[in-house]
Amino acid sequence: MTDLHAAAKRCLDATDPAEKLRLSRETWDALQAGELHADSSSTLPEPITAPGRPLKPQLVNARQVPQRGLGSAEGRAALVHAVAHIEFNAINLAWDAVYRFRGKPDTYYRDWASCANDEARHFAMLSERLAELGHAYGDFDAHDGLWQMAEKTADSDIARMALVPRVLEARGLDVTPGMIDRLRHLGDTRTVEILEIILREEVPHVAAGTRWYRHCCERAGLEPVDTFFTLLRDYMGVNLRGPFNRPARLEAGFVDAELDRLTAMAQIG
Repeated sequence: MTDLHAAAKRCLDATDPAEKLRLSRETWDALQAGELHADSSSTLPEPITAPGRPLKPQLVNARQVPQRGLGSAEGRAALVHAVAHIEFNAINLAWDAVYRFRGKPDTYYRDWASCANDEARHFAMLSERLAELGHAYGDFDAHDGLWQMAEKTADSDIARMALVPRVLEARGLDVTPGMIDRLRHLGDTRTVEILEIILREEVPHVAAGTRWYRHCCERAGLEPVDTFFTLLRDYMGVNLRGPFNRPARLEAGFVDAELDRLTAMAQIG
């Protein structure tokens, strides 16, 4: 196989997590070795459906996911599981960005294949930590908010780049430092080490979203800051929750004008 789009679809369709991780690593390695390229004659993408995933976790409404305190081993395992679920979705989101949107520069495909490889590695670390805590991926209920946004933005590369990496995934930049502080206080140094790696590596992932969002805006002749808030309103219809990790978001390509408006909206909301 030399077609990157077909290879991405194979990663996306894999239902077994171990198989998805293996294919993700092999696809990234093959791309780096020059064995894969985005083929303009590749079969057009199929309409978006649910990605390949195991039968568990059971997917429920976000409001139905139980809130557990971190003071117990069960609560810490539930937190690790929640982050693992986000990373599993992020693998699929990155490969869908490679598979679905055609005619992009080679650097676009390299960015998102690299992200998929990183997310797969994050998921593997979290799965190992879950096993140490006596659990496995699928043991707790989860929600499907990330992939639902992928479905809503399947026909718009500009909306996908604006809202998945720069809204949903960027939320991790805001909340992870607080998780790290609480877990460090509880003495869970192993989970802290993993979350610190994820936080550090998620900044360039969000930055990739910013880079390609702006690329889409430039192509369409749109002003990126106002357009971001228009997309936010049209697709989500709600104000984002603060506070925002300003230093991390600035490093990920947000500008002060965006962060000022987000902060003001969160205060109003």
